[in-house]
Amino acid sequence: MIDDEAERLTRLLDAPITSVTPVGGGSICDARRAELGDGRTVFVKTRPGAPAGFFAAEAAGLRRLGAARNGVPVPRVLGYDDHHLALEWVATGVPSVQAAERLGRDLAATHRHGAEVFGCADGNGWIGSLELPGGPWRSWPELWAFGRVEPYLRAARKAGAVDRRTVADVERVIAELPRLAGPAEPPALIHGDLWAGNVLWTDGGTTYLIDPAAHGGHRETDLAMLALFGLPHLERVLAAYDEAWPLAAGWRERVALHQLHPVLVHAVMFGGSYGAQAGQLARTALRAA
Repeated sequence: MIDDEAERLTRLLDAPITSVTPVGGGSICDARRAELGDGRTVFVKTRPGAPAGFFAAEAAGLRRLGAARNGVPVPRVLGYDDHHLALEWVATGVPSVQAAERLGRDLAATHRHGAEVFGCADGNGWIGSLELPGGPWRSWPELWAFGRVEPYLRAARKAGAVDRRTVADVERVIAELPRLAGPAEPPALIHGDLWAGNVLWTDGGTTYLIDPAAHGGHRETDLAMLALFGLPHLERVLAAYDEAWPLAAGWRERVALHQLHPVLVHAVMFGGSYGAQAGQLARTALRAA
């Protein structure tokens, strides 16, 4: 970390920096471990040229999730500015069945905390490096169609990441979302980007959630995202969740519908096979209904 960054971080945390070392795992931001003169160990994220409000939105999302009674823990926000986000350090460990079952129960509590609206009442957010429309929307199908799927389909099409068949099939999903969505539920407080890499396991039987795109959404979205790239002990997570707060009938048939937006996000950001995968998910969602 160059001197002016260290000075900014010192002012932000009100403590001198004794050492900074890089840590792995980040693709959008640079990640570092900072040792402070007062004995604290801090996790610091930086992103050169971060858009205005980028770290403020993440900090607000962590605080919203952290306010959920008995919900999944999140790292405490220690400070942020336009260049940094500083969080408490979480020592990671090995995934366990015990922690998976607790994650399922705690995630149900996070979702039950609820949200005032579908979307965000306080403006847009971010998912990865892409802006996430805040809304709010009147219903979850409206949020999913016009705040999630359609904007990223448009961006993927502009980037040449999806073919004409995929565009047509995803547009059918958008048109038929009221029929595909399943039973109506009030807005849940969801993480919004809950792939396996945003779950931190500890050796104490607790998990932490990081890197949120928190908003009022559908609780099935977080569960479908956990399945997208494979979470250890996923079935134990789902069973514990369903025991704590039973899921609506047919939720497994709607997994593809809820995975469509994150895969379109990946198509925009990374290209490759994600565009074709989005088309497959759209067709699966249409057949399932």
